[in-house]
Amino acid sequence: MLEKILEKLKITALNDMQKAAVGAAKKGNDIVLLAPTGSGKTLAFLLPVLTALENFEKHRVQALILVPSRELALQIEQVFKQMGTGHKINCCYGGHPIKTERNNFEQAPSVLIGTPGRIAYHLRHENFDESGIITLVLDEFDKALEFGFQEDMFYIISKLRSLKQRILTSATTMGEIPEFTGVKKPIEIDYLKDIKVVPDLKLKKVLTTAADKLDTLFQLICKIGNKTTLIFCNHRETVDRISDLLIDKDLAHDIFHGGMEQDERERALLKFRNGSIKILITTDLASRGLDIPEVECIIHYQLPYTEDAFLHRNGRTARMNAKGTAYLVIADDEKYPFLKNDIEPENLKGNFNIPKDSDWQTLYIAAGKKDKVNKIDIVGLLLKKGGLQKEDVGLIEVKDQSSYVAIKRKMVTQVLSALSNERIKNKKVKIEIAM
Repeated sequence: MLEKILEKLKITALNDMQKAAVGAAKKGNDIVLLAPTGSGKTLAFLLPVLTALENFEKHRVQALILVPSRELALQIEQVFKQMGTGHKINCCYGGHPIKTERNNFEQAPSVLIGTPGRIAYHLRHENFDESGIITLVLDEFDKALEFGFQEDMFYIISKLRSLKQRILTSATTMGEIPEFTGVKKPIEIDYLKDIKVVPDLKLKKVLTTAADKLDTLFQLICKIGNKTTLIFCNHRETVDRISDLLIDKDLAHDIFHGGMEQDERERALLKFRNGSIKILITTDLASRGLDIPEVECIIHYQLPYTEDAFLHRNGRTARMNAKGTAYLVIADDEKYPFLKNDIEPENLKGNFNIPKDSDWQTLYIAAGKKDKVNKIDIVGLLLKKGGLQKEDVGLIEVKDQSSYVAIKRKMVTQVLSALSNERIKNKKVKIEIAM
């Protein structure tokens, strides 16, 4: 069973942290799993969840996974589906239609993932039966506390009377675990200081003045070129200000922060994942627990206030021992006590061209899972009717009501023209460039 799951996930073997978590779970104790971003915590708790499911009947909620963000919920759902277990899984989160979620409960999932606010809502309205839940996962629990979800989590956990095991994960050291979690005498698995998951990350500092900081950033972006790059800021306003600059320079990019609508955030991550955009400007919202690809470069336009936050940001690049570079844009009046003095300076002298647009572009298709549309349907449409070759089609993601597919940018005009009157599953659907 494990070998098949790893094969489907394209993983050769579990890492030491995952093995430790799976072994500890077999003892039946509660677990506190401490491990850095990018170390594979999701699989470390999904395998024990799956083991617990195998001994119980389907068609009732048996495992609940609480997460601090919608994006993390969707990522875990995606990993579980890739595992090919045969168990139903559903996601509930703010911004997702409540009616859709309620309908999904008509045939209850074995695994339910959600943000505390939305799960609490469904519990209060008795939209699902919680009496069969035996496993509770509190993923990124430190972040959930930081986001102020204590009250909702307290309410949810107080309703779970059949729990047999609690698994709490965190990317930072935990002090005293709050009593409301019900975690008792846990086995603690601490991999926060495990050097084997430390990426091969090169730090470089870019010195500038406060007045020239935006211009310096643009010059750095041009020097980096077409590498996948995350630009971190401390404030949404700064994200928007940098975006305005790049719009003026006609440089393709996207933004991601908590002030955006949920579908805008999902679309930005999706285009970054499939390579349609190479630059994503973001707040610390993207520093943890998101399903984004291995990033080649990180730019700290504004450095965070703590070393912990700095490490989490850097965890988005060079994941699991790959190589990457983090650039620190520092004005002459900025001081950060957690930075070492021997960081290599980056020379920005010279003339650099504006990076070209990605070879890929994302198409939006106004049909999804609820319309019985799948990836095979989309590939068939693009190859048979759109005139594309297999190598012209990139990552496809099918949502409840819509689908997105990356295709070669040079083929977009041809494809949109060829498919203007075509149907999917006997239904004419809108197909356009995803904005």
